[in-house]
Amino acid sequence: MPLSAPLLQTTLDGVTPARHGKVRDIFEAGTDLVLVATDRISAFDYVLGSGIPDKGKVLTQLSAFWFARTQAIVPNHLITLDVAQYPEPFHRFPAVLDGRSMLVRRTTPIAIECVARGYLSGSGWKEYQASGSVCGIRLPAGLRESDELPTPIFTPATKADTGHDINISRDEAARQIGGALVERLEALTLALYAQGRRHAGAHGIILADTKFEFGITDAGELILIDEAMTPDSSRYWPADGYAPGGPQPSFDKQFVRDYLEAIRWDKQPPVPSLPDDVILRTREKYLEAFRRLTGTELS
Repeated sequence: MPLSAPLLQTTLDGVTPARHGKVRDIFEAGTDLVLVATDRISAFDYVLGSGIPDKGKVLTQLSAFWFARTQAIVPNHLITLDVAQYPEPFHRFPAVLDGRSMLVRRTTPIAIECVARGYLSGSGWKEYQASGSVCGIRLPAGLRESDELPTPIFTPATKADTGHDINISRDEAARQIGGALVERLEALTLALYAQGRRHAGAHGIILADTKFEFGITDAGELILIDEAMTPDSSRYWPADGYAPGGPQPSFDKQFVRDYLEAIRWDKQPPVPSLPDDVILRTREKYLEAFRRLTGTELS
């Protein structure tokens, strides 16, 4: 698809976002919300000076793909992606909102990130090296980085507005939100991961790990919110290049992280901008993940 300028800030005449995330701008829409996925990209806990064109569309449309395919496991917050059906005044801004926004049900978010891991990588690998366990779950000795785990595990984390989320044990999660709710979240998280992993595997991709967020509606219904199994919330690896014993190539911002390490950025402001080749290669990775997982082109 043709290259467009990245959307770094959502500007809707006369409408002010309720809040900004690292990637999403969130607008009040009566009793509902409009979530807009921008093309902002973060690395090492900072939003960078450059965006990745169409990244927000990948996140939105891939989430919608997964929401449609996991409704039998758990309902989700998506109402529609059709901007013409958005309430006033949002339906007047299709040029900005088409393909990268969704009208969603409002919930009270549960203050726990729900992570499923099928492979040993990222913060899980670091924790395993130090303690032989991940989030209090003892794992077999001698595992290598990126090894497949004997069985997928549920590893909750606390949400952080800034900086990294913090891995916690299941017991600590239970103390924070209640044991019955944690048990339910664990079952849903592992069921969602299993479905995603099967589908990705059939398309030559390993879903190494992923995180979900859940919320509770005013009616007391537990539903899936935010995004679902995108390259921003997951580790996707090409199966044909899988070689445990070190980091794996991935369908996300690997080129961005590699570039920032190469220029020896101290991971403190001011944040750098990215050269064109890093932007283009990163964009293509997001698009490739979308194409392979959905079998369609981004719209």
